[in-house]
Order: sequence, then C-alpha cells, then structure tokens
Amino acid sequence: MSGVNPAVTGAWLEYHDPGARQFIKIGDLTLESGQLLPDVVIAYQSWGKLNSAGDNAILVNHALTGWADVNGWWPQMVGSGLPFDSDRYFVVCPNVIGGCQGSTGPSSIAADGERWGSRFPLLTIRDMVAAELAFTKKIGVNKYQLSVGPSLGGMRSLEWAIDYPQLIGAICTIGSSAVATGDQIGAASIQLRAIKSDPNFNNGDYYQQSIGPIEGMGIARRIAHLTYRTESEMDVRFGRELQGDETGRYAVESYLDHQAKKLSKRFDANTYISLTEAMNSHDVGRDRGGVAAALAKIKVPIHVVSIDTDRLFPPRLQQEIKELAPDVTTLHTIASPFGHDGFLIEVESVGDVIRNTLNLQNISK
Repeated sequence: MSGVNPAVTGAWLEYHDPGARQFIKIGDLTLESGQLLPDVVIAYQSWGKLNSAGDNAILVNHALTGWADVNGWWPQMVGSGLPFDSDRYFVVCPNVIGGCQGSTGPSSIAADGERWGSRFPLLTIRDMVAAELAFTKKIGVNKYQLSVGPSLGGMRSLEWAIDYPQLIGAICTIGSSAVATGDQIGAASIQLRAIKSDPNFNNGDYYQQSIGPIEGMGIARRIAHLTYRTESEMDVRFGRELQGDETGRYAVESYLDHQAKKLSKRFDANTYISLTEAMNSHDVGRDRGGVAAALAKIKVPIHVVSIDTDRLFPPRLQQEIKELAPDVTTLHTIASPFGHDGFLIEVESVGDVIRNTLNLQNISK
C-alpha cells in the first residue's frame, strides 16, 4: 500500500501505484448543489489511438467499486479483437469523481493539506457526468461512438444521452435503471448505516487513525454482495455446508467474509458512502418533468441490457426504459444464474451485444 495503513483505507492515495493509469487536471467543478469542488483530478486508463477527427472513442463508465483499468474488473472486454476493439477504437475509462483510485474523492487532500473526509461534498450522477464532460474535452475527444456502463455506469450513460447527445453516437446501459427504486435505496441505506455505525468511522475523519471503519464497510459489502447474486446460486453453491475450519462458519459466511476482505484492500469507506448516496439520488426525471419526459427527449440509440435474474436492478426497470423511449431503445435480455453480477460473468453474451451495437453504429455512419 506504499505507506498507507490498510487498516484505515484501501484508497490509492497520491497517485499510488499508477501502473498504466494517467492523470489529468480538469480544474474546478461546480456541483448541482452549488458547491465548488476545486482542482479536480481524474485518473483514467486508455487503449488504442484517438484518430485525427477525435471521433473513434468509446467511453466506459465503471460500476460502484470498479476503477479505470477495465480489464481489472471486466475481463476479456478491452483489447485487440475484443468487444471494445483497441485496434479500431480509442477506449477510455475514467475513475469517477468521489472515487478512491486516483480521482478526486473523500480520501484526496484538500487545499488546506488535510484529507477531505467528512467535508467532501454530496455528489449526484449528473456531477459525475459533468466531470466526465470536462475530462472529455481535456483529452481531445470530439465524439464517443458509444457511452457504455453497468449499474452506476449505466446511470451515467443515460445522463450522457439526455444532456450531451451531440457528443455520443449511442449508449449501452447494462443492468441499470432510469431512477433509483425504494428497494435499492432501502438496501443501500442499511449498508451506509453499517459503515457510519462503525466505532472507527469518526464521522468520516478517520484517515489519521490507526484503524478505519473496515468492519463497517465489510458488513456493507456482505449485504451488497447478496443483492448482486441470486438466492438459487447461494443455495446451490453453498447450501448449509460448513466451511470445515476452526471457525465453525457456514461456507457462505466464509465466502462473504472473503468478499469483504478483498474490498477492504482496494476501497475507501467514504467513497462507498459518496457513490452509494449518488446512486440513491439517481432520477433522470428530476427537474425535467419526470422520468417519462426525460426519456422521451433522448434521440440517440439506447441499447439496454437486462439480466433475467437480477434482483437489484430487476428486468422491469430496463423494460421501463424501453417503454418510455420506444423509438430509440433496443432491449437485450441475457440469461444468467448470477443475478446482477451477470454483467461481469457473462462476458461472451455481453460482448456480443457490444459488438452488435458498434457494428450498427458503423453501418449508420
């Protein structure tokens, strides 16, 4: 962790371990709340080469705990001959603002030399897209052939289609929705309560402590992971089997413990809160006359991917987009026993949708 205590945060601080990531300053960003977020830095990774017209780009928007290295969280999707073909396209993935893997977020250092912590402002999905727009201009992209993302990334893709249709050829939203539901907000609220109830949370100002809210974030991750998978998979895979070690745990408990520990090594509790609260606020109809009116404005092609067993973003939410924007929406349903996480696992099926979407874009040009 390059001097960072893993018992406090898994954030990549001060450009730690940059690898293939790049960093760009986009300046000050005025948020929907009216608050100014100063000196914003975006971490990103890219593949392929931007053409002279600046219009062969693809924008990949990562999900809640994703990051700029697409191949790190979405394997077999980016590269030569892969769905996001780096021989043909300039593929770029920025780490979202509020993130903890290089972009400005709660673990970043503010102007006073202290970490933002509890002072980090409330973000919305539209704030994230505004940052991505500024980033897009900075790197010289004039148009994206496709803006694509799962879950949180799909929310951002919809906002791109509504506010900046002139800058995109099409969008693909995967396992996502036009508005956060009561069920999603309810499940998320318990996760946030778990983090904030951790005795080491300290109202978000824990970076100078010897221990951070790792346990609270671990509980949040365990809850979330159950919403990402399906009841049938958990029962078939684990059932009532014991782990068979000295702990006396059930095997499913061990599995969830493993997921929590993995996240603690690469993520920050404040970022978990910031991005989750932004997802809870998601509503494309806010200040636009409602969801139906907002979706009716979209004129670019929308490719909506639904996962038939997704219990976090159930198929009815993708069907809603299809019904409210029928002239521009194509609905693709992927069969998977893995629920919401199907977008990560069914890479062949998702890849086929991406290839077909890009082929249609090429035909229409």
